[in-house]
Amino acid sequence: MSKQIIKTDKAPAPIGPYNQAVKANGMLFVSGQVAFVPETGELVSSSVADETHQVMKNLQAVLSEAKLTFAHVVKTSIFLSDMSLFAQVNEVYGAYFTGDYPARETVAVKGLPRGVNVEISVIAVVDL
Repeated sequence: MSKQIIKTDKAPAPIGPYNQAVKANGMLFVSGQVAFVPETGELVSSSVADETHQVMKNLQAVLSEAKLTFAHVVKTSIFLSDMSLFAQVNEVYGAYFTGDYPARETVAVKGLPRGVNVEISVIAVVDL
């Protein structure tokens, strides 16, 4: 099995010992993304909707670096600071997918890195 590390400066650099994504055996595993703006390092916190849009843009940048799109995503994991944010996050998240939605779980957790409200990771297939 070969693996390829995917990294781009169009998404936030990892803040720990991990990579933005790893491609292996026809799959792409994208690490959880939060709402950092890659160009400035600032955290988007104006609203949960804005935060979610930035998370999705960061995911899109990593997918794009691997020459994939949201159409290739087969599984997502959404982590929220509070389940009361579910509807707002779900509305923004849903706008990035068309037709066949991926499998997904959404959970509320005690805390997320840097005090963010939303973190999302994805798994994608290389060939559709």
